[in-house]
Amino acid sequence: METTNTALVLGATGGIGGAIAAALLRHGWRVRGMARSLATARKIGSSRIEWIEGDAMRRADVMRAADGASIVVHAVNPPNYMNWDRLVLPMIDNTIAAASSAGARIVLPGTIYNFDPATTPVIDGDSIQRPRSRKGEIRVALEERLERAAPEVTSLILRAGDFFGPGVRSSWFAQAMISSGKPVRRILNPARGAGHSWAYLPDLAETFAQLVEVPDQLRPFEVVQFEGLHDKDGMQMVKAIRRVCGREIRSIAFPWWAMSLLAPFGGFPREAVEIAPYWRHPMRLDNTRLVGLLGAEPRTPLDEAVRASLVSMGCLGDDATLGAQVSLT
Repeated sequence: METTNTALVLGATGGIGGAIAAALLRHGWRVRGMARSLATARKIGSSRIEWIEGDAMRRADVMRAADGASIVVHAVNPPNYMNWDRLVLPMIDNTIAAASSAGARIVLPGTIYNFDPATTPVIDGDSIQRPRSRKGEIRVALEERLERAAPEVTSLILRAGDFFGPGVRSSWFAQAMISSGKPVRRILNPARGAGHSWAYLPDLAETFAQLVEVPDQLRPFEVVQFEGLHDKDGMQMVKAIRRVCGREIRSIAFPWWAMSLLAPFGGFPREAVEIAPYWRHPMRLDNTRLVGLLGAEPRTPLDEAVRASLVSMGCLGDDATLGAQVSLT
């Protein structure tokens, strides 16, 4: 069966999945996307993706969609990020079964939440995973499943910090720091100290596309760190926003104290309190292995990345030229 240059992207209607799909398309891959609603997928996703109806919670659907694929990108999350304890691990089990049947490599966007930031200032391939939250524990269990499946089922995990960029709908940059749809009047800075890690999504997606094109150099269970922007003093992102906007903009500290008070009631405050340590302690991703594989990490200049992000959010007015350049579809 022909498997060359065919990718199944689970979660292709989302920010990270859509960006990876777009990068693979630019590299000449045939890309399939699986979605519960084809009408919705065709409306918000790329027209160049071959859409297949299915649910990541149904193994038969995933196996059918993966038939003939050489990679399966697992960028799917539970709807509205709810019910992680019941949905995340069954979904990766279905992906492992599908990849095994198709002879495909699993590609997974990794997070930093597998680690304790108070004891892990630098993440590399040998860093010990000590999660601080329930979601972090589930992510550790997910990665352990991939490791156990190797070498029969190969996998690639590319770990990165907080996403920002065009098409990123759920992020600290787009939902906390900046208000979408209007000029930037103030910056709400979540940083509580130095050393936060950011990942510009188009660069991260390009890295995925380049890595899957060197399969012979990848280990059966490969874990690579994407360095991105290591905000050494917690102010580099704020300063970049000011430079792009061309004026001094007031920076306000994010109200972590209010999140602590409201956390017992659940919702966003509880989620924020869980990840507050990742804004308090420095954490850098060591990309030595990545550079060894690719020669260099794809990296857009910070101001250019911030400008593209703000244009996408509608914060710098209309700019059709730039918008076309940074489109993920």
